[in-house]
This record gives sequence, C-alpha cells and structure tokens, in this order.
Amino acid sequence: MSTNKIAPSILAADYANFASELKRIEETSAEYVHIDIMDGQFVPNISFGADVVASMRKHSKLFFDCHLMVVNPERYVDAFAQAGADIMTIHAEATLHIHGALQKIKAAGMKAGVVINPGTPISAIESVLSLVDQVLIMTVNPGFGGQAFIPEMLDKVAQIARIRDEKGYDFDIEVDGGVDNNTIKACYEAGANVFVAGSYLFKASDLVAQVETLRVALDD
Repeated sequence: MSTNKIAPSILAADYANFASELKRIEETSAEYVHIDIMDGQFVPNISFGADVVASMRKHSKLFFDCHLMVVNPERYVDAFAQAGADIMTIHAEATLHIHGALQKIKAAGMKAGVVINPGTPISAIESVLSLVDQVLIMTVNPGFGGQAFIPEMLDKVAQIARIRDEKGYDFDIEVDGGVDNNTIKACYEAGANVFVAGSYLFKASDLVAQVETLRVALDD
C-alpha cells in the first residue's frame, strides 16, 4: 500500500476539451486521472474507448487509472495497454474468467485492479486478491456521475483492508462515487488510500483549490 492519492474522474470533465481538462488536472496535486470506460451493456451509459484514451495520453503524463465497466473486459486488454493505460481495473461481475483476465492485464505490462459493485460481496474477489495492485470499492452504483455516497460501503472497505493486512498483500484500496470533502475522511479511516472524485471537483472553477480541499479534509 502506498500514500494517499487523488484521482479526478474525467467522466465529470468537459468531453469536448479533454486536452485542456487534462492540463487543468496536471496543474493540481492530483496523482491520477480516473478514466471510466462504459459500454452501454454492463452499465446503461456509454462513454468512450481505447482510441480516446490514446488521444488523451498525448496530452498527459499522469497515471491513467482506467476503470472498465464493460462486459468481458479481457477482450480489450491489448487495446488499453497500447493506448497507454497504467492500470486496468475490471469488474468481477463482468467476466466468468476473472483470474485469467487479471493475469492477461499484468502480462500486457499494466497494473491490474478488480472492482465490485455495492451489491456484490467481498467473497466474490477474495480468490484474486493475491493478483491485484488495486481493489476498487464502488460507493455508488456504477454508470453515472453525481450520485450520493453509500455509507454502508465503508464496511466493505474496512473488510478488504483487514484481509490485505492479515494476508500480507500490498494493494491500494480505491473508492469511487460520492467522494467529497465530507466523505473522504471516513473512506480513509476505513482503509482507502486512492480517492476518485468527479462532480465535486469539476463543479469548481478553481480545480487546484478544490483538490486541496480534499487534502485538507484528509488531514483534519
């Protein structure tokens, strides 16, 4: 496990100006860019694919945290590796071959992450925790930005943190959904160290200052 990281979600940015939005993110203290890939099948919404990520990569050297909300994500491993993704995080619910998919991601040179929806038990991913670099706990139902934080998911964060510590694993714990200056500290105290924030950050005219409000909330 490493230090706390802020991951602005590009899903909440201006789609017509990704280059300038990435520049705005790079001017902040954020370490990651969280990129949601949605296929209209695993979740109702559609975002974009590997070609757009490849275009983004030309404009940023930040860590690209790609969260695939797609059916059978193993089909897209090579495309996202070539596009410049640093980590590819996939849903346990989206594939029957979660072990093989995670191994394929790592073989392609990316870090591998696994994610579960609010209604999915931790037991669904326990068998792959030794393979992953990151576990993402959704703190809203996936597919749309701007949803309210589900506080009951903090128990899952704490459960994953306990398993990691008991087994001696070394993965980050990421939370995504409803993260703002009022919820981030509780996520941290439960065991999370990577914090995805979208609507809360991009609604502000001063993105640099808004990211710092999350840092201040973590330190309080």
